[in-house]
Amino acid sequence: MVQEIVAGDQPSDMTVGPAPVRGRGRFRAGGNAGWARIAAAVAAGLLMFLSFPPDLLSRAAGPTGIWPLAPVGVAVFTLAVRGVRARTGAWLGLLTGLTFFLVLLDWVRVIGPDALAGLSLTEAAYFAPLGAGVAVAGRLRGWPLWTAALWVTEEFVRGRWPFGGLPWGRLAFSQTASPLTPYAALGGAPLVTFVTALIGALLALVFLRVPLPSAITRPSAGPPREHGGKGIRAAAVALGAAAVLTAGGLLVPVPTSGRQVTVAVVQGNVPRLGLDFLGQRKAVLNNHIERTRELAAEVRAGTVPRPELVVWPENSSDLDPYVDDDARQSIDEVVKEIGVPVLVGAVVTAPDGHNVENRGIVWDPRTGPGSYYIKRHPVPFGEYVPFRSVLQKLITRFDRVPQDFLPGKRRGLLPLGPVQVGDVICFEVAYDGIVRDVAGAQMLVVQTNNATYGHTSLPWQQLAMSRLRAVEHGRTVLVAATSGISAIVEPDGRIRTRSAEFVPDIEVARVPARTAVTVADRLGPLPEWALALLGLGAVAVAFRNGRRTRV
Repeated sequence: MVQEIVAGDQPSDMTVGPAPVRGRGRFRAGGNAGWARIAAAVAAGLLMFLSFPPDLLSRAAGPTGIWPLAPVGVAVFTLAVRGVRARTGAWLGLLTGLTFFLVLLDWVRVIGPDALAGLSLTEAAYFAPLGAGVAVAGRLRGWPLWTAALWVTEEFVRGRWPFGGLPWGRLAFSQTASPLTPYAALGGAPLVTFVTALIGALLALVFLRVPLPSAITRPSAGPPREHGGKGIRAAAVALGAAAVLTAGGLLVPVPTSGRQVTVAVVQGNVPRLGLDFLGQRKAVLNNHIERTRELAAEVRAGTVPRPELVVWPENSSDLDPYVDDDARQSIDEVVKEIGVPVLVGAVVTAPDGHNVENRGIVWDPRTGPGSYYIKRHPVPFGEYVPFRSVLQKLITRFDRVPQDFLPGKRRGLLPLGPVQVGDVICFEVAYDGIVRDVAGAQMLVVQTNNATYGHTSLPWQQLAMSRLRAVEHGRTVLVAATSGISAIVEPDGRIRTRSAEFVPDIEVARVPARTAVTVADRLGPLPEWALALLGLGAVAVAFRNGRRTRV
């Protein structure tokens, strides 16, 4: 249907340079980027940012952003680069990316303004080929489809390279509480990104097809290529298609039934903010022990139901319980007191005796520490330093990372009380493959430590990712954070209960443990590969057509 909408909207010149594609006002076709396109590129980045949590326009931080602004941002971006040369589209795309990531990644500022600038520039660089690709593919029939596919292509590459990539800021992660969220159960985060971008491209088409009064457009731009009823009909069909896509998500079934299990998430809190909190290891461990003792006391008093499993966050014990007798004894005593298995987040010495591992350890009240998961995707420059021998001489801040966290090799499938849980640690929740590897478990667990980034947007953005994963895999997600935000998320993405930041907290709930798999689980990575290749194919066809025209 979308291809029929735009069938008459191809230019006669298919070169990769400026093409006489349809324009309005200062968005008319041309090889240069005027002030209107520059302003649109900046506005697109800001609009997309506002679609992500927290909702910065409200008085209090909340778990959602203004989700409709994501497709609107895509529409403005499309208008900014449509009809320009590939190289002009590239730098307009870079401008959008810089605007977007400088505000989205605001939490990096606690490391330093240079870190924020460097990471934002690195992430924004992927928007340069996106802008070029959208500009080139915009000359093909069905260009809204190719535009949407190219967003998946950009996220595909950015989420994998370099150093394993950083998928932060994917369009899908802005749609964790919207009518588009259920699409995750069909094709995962890539399908949500595709639908979001497609709606945005259709909105851009509506803008291009509806004739506006001449007082609004520049006289020099000339009248729209299609006048009157034909343009209005095309715009109506495009708008209808966008509405159908939006409403269609509500028709996707998101099952929530399952065997009920009582769970508890403990947030012990940290003594104070800042990068030095890890130096207060004993205090952090004691906080989680004391909160678990409070939970045991409440269970004995009958004020809360007895949980069948308990989850502690990442870094709840930075004292290696395998070698530190006090830490081991303290953990063992409180686990015996609560009487059920506890998933403990601990930093332990690696087998090489020098580096460390980030582990989630199943601690049984009878047998002590047992099965464990080692974080498979340590954060570059945060948990390990690539090219350490060179970079540490140039950047003294890397002295704060004296040891490298070594990556694990096994999936985080762990027996925890009456269920098997799929454990991922901190930023790993952003990576499709790592979460998909453990989605066969009956529940998902996200152990995280956001103390360094407290009172920034990072905890909210990470919680949004957990909500999407719940829908994508049809699983309850237990989010345990040292200082917040801890939460229990239902399989349909609803937040059952959550904590505030920098307060001790205990979350207890009875939630479903599920074994049924979603369509997204069955398809695995296929939707992302197919859509990413579709975007690349569109660009290749556009360039081929351009060469033919020149000949």
